[in-house]
Amino acid sequence: MTSNTDAVRRPRLPGHRPVARLSAAIAQPILTRVVRRIAERHPSLFARLGPHQKTDFIIDPIELPFALHLRPDPDALIFRAVPRDLAPVAGAAIRGRFMLLLELVDSEEDGDAAFFSRDLEVTGDTEAVVRLRNALDDVDGSIAEETADMFGAPGRAILARLRRSYPAN
Repeated sequence: MTSNTDAVRRPRLPGHRPVARLSAAIAQPILTRVVRRIAERHPSLFARLGPHQKTDFIIDPIELPFALHLRPDPDALIFRAVPRDLAPVAGAAIRGRFMLLLELVDSEEDGDAAFFSRDLEVTGDTEAVVRLRNALDDVDGSIAEETADMFGAPGRAILARLRRSYPAN
């Protein structure tokens, strides 16, 4: 268990709160649907996390106007968009470009290389982050593809466009 002194809180930054709140509100129904489906299809993810099922993770895609709060507790699953300045105290935080984070979810990118090249910032309980990464590595197939498939042809088109147009660096 992580102590409060080890917890991570994002700095409170001024400005952009209305945009972040609106963006988070728009994204939330999608995130709820996605996390429920992933949990339904991949219940083994939770077992791999062990005691870190109750850890609060902040996943911070730097180009988006909000961060993501994940608590992978199968009994009280949370995956929500939050304005950065309103993010809860977290046991661990993962910060990087959106596409890098997406590629890490699908094990298409080497997390160690991204961390050591400073493209990825990890703070807080690193054991929790490693457990999360290992759990995601064990998923057969692509979570991004599964998510896109949930929304049919428009979802697949958006994912394909994202992958084609997103800058490599």
